Amino acid sequence: MGQGERGSLGDNKKDKWPIFKKKEDSPEPAESPRCCGCRFPLLVAVLQLLLGLSTAVVGFLTLATSSSLTARETPYWAGLILCFTSMVGFVLYCITYLPEERTTKQFIVKLLYFVLCAIGLVLSVLVIAFTGHHYAQASSFHCRQADEADCVCTLDPEDPIARTFTYQGVDDCQVITGTLPMYFLIQMVLNLLQAVVCVAGTFVLWKHRYQVFFSGLQIAVPAAQQWQKA
Repeated sequence: MGQGERGSLGDNKKDKWPIFKKKEDSPEPAESPRCCGCRFPLLVAVLQLLLGLSTAVVGFLTLATSSSLTARETPYWAGLILCFTSMVGFVLYCITYLPEERTTKQFIVKLLYFVLCAIGLVLSVLVIAFTGHHYAQASSFHCRQADEADCVCTLDPEDPIARTFTYQGVDDCQVITGTLPMYFLIQMVLNLLQAVVCVAGTFVLWKHRYQVFFSGLQIAVPAAQQWQKA
């Protein structure tokens, strides 16, 4: 047999045998984008903190207009609760992710964050309902200055038995008919945004638990404990 024939047989033999590559030569899986906001719930917690602080500040400003305003008219408490929810979200962000909640701390924090987001959603809806009612009411007020620091308002000045609303500590009734409805309108917008963010937080947690959903990058975990899609 000639050298050329032997070479061709050798080539055919190589083609028939499968070629096994080394493990080191196999292509590495593509890495996920490493950005600060890619890992849940950093972005949601930041939005909750900003909206919670804004709601609390507007609530305290509303309370400063008159000492007669009730807690329903000054919903600073909804903002404070959302700020606490965002703190729990930051704690959840700092906890190393393990699949299927293999650590008790991770499970407790995730459950607490889910419950707080649900509570924040309910409170935001209640605040929207309360402030919407008070906004419509304050926009129809007819007020007069009773004393130096009291303002008496009514919905129908021609009705002698109409219900009156007395606001103490008000030097100018324009605050009740102009500034107060503006605060109510701002509260409605802020709490609507709060409700949307809380819905996003609860939806992501629910979907990650019961469906395939990427919840973030694994940090400081041994290679043997790679994260999985639950």
